[in-house]
Amino acid sequence: MIEDDYLYTKGGIKGFGAKMRKFFGSGRFWLRAFAVIVVLCLIYYPVGMLMVQKIDDNPDFSGDYQGGSHAVATAIGLIDREVNQHQWTANDPFFMPGSALDNMPNFQTGIIYALSRFSIELSDQIGRARGSSQVDSDLDNAAGVLKFRGDKWVFDPSISLLPGVSSEQQYRQAIAALRRYNERLAAGNAAFERRADNLQETLARFSNDLGSASALLDNKVAHPSVFDTTADDVFYATKGRLYAYSLILRDLGTDFENILNERQVSQVWAEMVASLQAASQLDPIMVINGSADGIILPNHLAGLGFYLLRARTQMNEIISILQR
Repeated sequence: MIEDDYLYTKGGIKGFGAKMRKFFGSGRFWLRAFAVIVVLCLIYYPVGMLMVQKIDDNPDFSGDYQGGSHAVATAIGLIDREVNQHQWTANDPFFMPGSALDNMPNFQTGIIYALSRFSIELSDQIGRARGSSQVDSDLDNAAGVLKFRGDKWVFDPSISLLPGVSSEQQYRQAIAALRRYNERLAAGNAAFERRADNLQETLARFSNDLGSASALLDNKVAHPSVFDTTADDVFYATKGRLYAYSLILRDLGTDFENILNERQVSQVWAEMVASLQAASQLDPIMVINGSADGIILPNHLAGLGFYLLRARTQMNEIISILQR
């Protein structure tokens, strides 16, 4: 008991606990801990953002064509590149560096949006023998999952505390569905109607989509502000959309080469693709929504809109020729 009393009163079990309480209970400890966390965050997020950030606007990108449709192969490759090869950042939770990015997520979601439109046209027009024929199940599946929002992480407490389906999982389903379709197409077991009316209708839908994108740009340009914190969001979302369209239309030109040559629109088609590529290659250091006639503080959205409208004009010219 004497020994126990000694341990108890002279720095044994009780003494150790008292020291720990004194150490952790002191304001100095928590102040230092907070300072360490702040320093780590100041290193973790900027360095992580630099490592993750990748706006891949390679104009020469193409999919792994193994027969079927060149445009479908490129769509598969684009989704795979952004989801599996590059990190999908639009749904990164707060503890990942990608959550602090906004240009790359908007660029990626712009790409997926354009590919969603393309998948819908495949399902409704090009991938059906006639309008009254059955919808291809793989194309229908791809069109559905590509509509899924890009900011859904595996956990969404607003819906359920249990794990759910993330954006990446949905987009990987689209890859699998489009790949199955293209494999069946290469084997002669799927439809890909290379008709002028199909191409004309597809271009008309794309033109309408570009019209909605131009309206969004116009709304920004009409209200210039160098302190506009969402100008870069609109810029990169539109850039991603135009980038995807430039690749898909480039390869649709290959898929419909005979139609383009027959209607003598190959030159206009190439000019349309070039306009979309020019828009997708705009890469300002900082996106500024300045005055449309500004010199020091220009309006990058207006520049993007110029190429968009030029491409849309060329697209409408092709539509007009195909309708004759």
